[in-house]
Amino acid sequence: MQTSIRNGASKSILIADGIRASSLRTPHKTAITESSRSLTYRQLITRIDRVSNLAQAGLGLRHGDRAALMMRNRLEYMELVCGLSSAGVAVATIGPASALPEVRFLCEDSGARVLFVDVDLKDMAMAAIPACVERVIVMGDDYEALLQSAASTVLDANVSEDDIFSIPYTSGATGRPKGVMLSHRGRVLACYAMASEHGAYGPDDRAVATTPMFHGAGFLMALVPIFFGGSVEIMPKFDIERLMSTIERTRATSTYMVPTHFAALFAGDAKARSHDTSSLKALISGTAPLAQSMKSQIIDHFGDGVLFERYGTTETNIVTALRPADQLRKIACVGQCLPGTYIQIWNDDGAQASPDTVGELAVASPYCFAGYHNLPEATEKAKRGDWFITGDLAKIDDEGYLYIVDRKNDMIITGGENVYPREVEELFLSHSSVAECAVVGKPDAYWGEAIQAYVVTKPSVHLNAQDLMGFCRASLAPYKVPKAVHFVDALPRNSMGKILRRKLRDASS
Repeated sequence: MQTSIRNGASKSILIADGIRASSLRTPHKTAITESSRSLTYRQLITRIDRVSNLAQAGLGLRHGDRAALMMRNRLEYMELVCGLSSAGVAVATIGPASALPEVRFLCEDSGARVLFVDVDLKDMAMAAIPACVERVIVMGDDYEALLQSAASTVLDANVSEDDIFSIPYTSGATGRPKGVMLSHRGRVLACYAMASEHGAYGPDDRAVATTPMFHGAGFLMALVPIFFGGSVEIMPKFDIERLMSTIERTRATSTYMVPTHFAALFAGDAKARSHDTSSLKALISGTAPLAQSMKSQIIDHFGDGVLFERYGTTETNIVTALRPADQLRKIACVGQCLPGTYIQIWNDDGAQASPDTVGELAVASPYCFAGYHNLPEATEKAKRGDWFITGDLAKIDDEGYLYIVDRKNDMIITGGENVYPREVEELFLSHSSVAECAVVGKPDAYWGEAIQAYVVTKPSVHLNAQDLMGFCRASLAPYKVPKAVHFVDALPRNSMGKILRRKLRDASS
């Protein structure tokens, strides 16, 4: 069977098109593996086309509609995102650890008409879905029966590269999750930029993807290897010994690890460190900053020619990368711009800052997002012409290297996950015995930052930390629950009544 090209492929490129081209070149090559399951390129593109046809003919979804996925890393994740978006249906990606109120809000905000879930998440999904969700499809026999009933021909849905393929959600400064609309064009160009920067994504390369695919970066790390005809093994969940052994077994040439993964490697059993990882061309780190002392450990263990540290946001995709040769030369640095990306540092008055002056980082590139879903005012506030205002405080040296100094919006990154204090604070304040609360991140060797809550109770009430953390667990994803609760008589504030978070962070250090 010969796979047909998509109508309009010569004028507009979609995220599935790289996979489709590889299916013509190497149809019987294994493209993607998860646990004991795998798909060749021909099988994968056939399933992608079946998903597209299922969306329109079987589920009644049309160009511009939305669907949602709530599942762990698995083989079907790639075919669902690629297939639905090839039918013009953007996918809202929901973390499998999300609490019930989060699931309901994300489905409702995205307007998802169909929700795809793991079998063990079905009950929670059924309890959470709003009226807009017309159908819940469970992975396994139910999904496979629907897929096999769908046509495998290439669907012509008149989808362009400017259409939205995915809507991952990230919390805003106020704690209200924001859907980040990502276009086919932006993500495809990011694939090419990564291939150019890291040199580990050709047809003969092999990758291991371990970060959650519901994140923009997690999905990209699984997509890039097969977009260019290589292969990828997806890990359902992170396990440091299994990750290292998989790199050795597959002779992987690239993988992506967040600082917490490295902390687990160096703090854990020596067995994980005994595996042969010499096949790696690119060991890529991102999501949270790597401590300089950690970089030295990584280079000592993996060698001095493979570590890349990246900086980016969900909205901007990858902005910069610090290459292996600069890891010990440029201290606390996140590198130079990727191809096609521009950065500037702005003073408070909006003027461009001089070298080595701290200001707010602005980014312009063709990889940037198309806007926040249902939030035009937030989109307008975040952009100034072609520039996206990141909210990060940074500086650029005289060689054009970027340094992230602080996070203007007080975001906490714990275990590679973004947590905004306001969301946790609002939940604490809904407790009948809590008068005031402030949440900050404490530097932590394992988590990167450990969430700390400072609580003022109402008069004549008695609370303990475990009760409050249990209260949090009922409504928040586990990674958002504070690692410690400190009871204080008052929160430090300035003359305007604003909480002085830096004092709390200093007290936590």
